[in-house]
Amino acid sequence: MPIRTLAVALALAFGLSALALPARAGTTRYDPRRSGHPLRIVAYALHPVGVALDTLIFHPAWWLGTHEPLRTLFGVEVVFDDSAEVARELEERRAREPAVPSPPSGDPELAPPND
Repeated sequence: MPIRTLAVALALAFGLSALALPARAGTTRYDPRRSGHPLRIVAYALHPVGVALDTLIFHPAWWLGTHEPLRTLFGVEVVFDDSAEVARELEERRAREPAVPSPPSGDPELAPPND
């Protein structure tokens, strides 16, 4: 009996997750030479399974792993890389640092020492 309940719950979860996912239809043209390839048919069948696993298992596992105490236990460093924010921080850092004169193009031993 518990296995049947689990199966119904999983089927319901998969069905509801398919409804919650945004549609990602593109503007591609049908190519009969590529559409009948056996690996393409397997990909059509397995893609929803991969999306469901990603949504139901891997996203929650990532979320759990990025919070304490699991973050420390697994050694996870959360890095949020927003390119605009990183570029702004680099520009601010460059503006605060004094300009370093470039060494002369001659002998490197004649260049001024870096302190």
